[in-house]
Amino acid sequence: MDVTKSGDTLLLAGSLDGRSTGQVREVLHELMSGHGDVVVDLSAVESVDVTGMTMLAAASKVMELDGRRLVLRGCSPSLRRIIAFTRVRSLLLVERESASA
Repeated sequence: MDVTKSGDTLLLAGSLDGRSTGQVREVLHELMSGHGDVVVDLSAVESVDVTGMTMLAAASKVMELDGRRLVLRGCSPSLRRIIAFTRVRSLLLVERESASA
């Protein structure tokens, strides 16, 4: 998993799974210590397992309690379907795709 920060955006590439969630969580918590919303760009993520989804949902809930948002950007159509049909859908905010996408 490649994890990069760019302002308030976390750019991920590779597989977000049980092996990588610790690394992602560490950097995500650094971004969450700020004052604004945090964007997680999943454009280059190949797969997400239940551990990764749970970690994102938990981070989103923590931010919501602080009056901020965790926004998922660049979700593939298959990841959007997975989110839509799971219990975490109410906890995750998926950025709408632009009309040109």
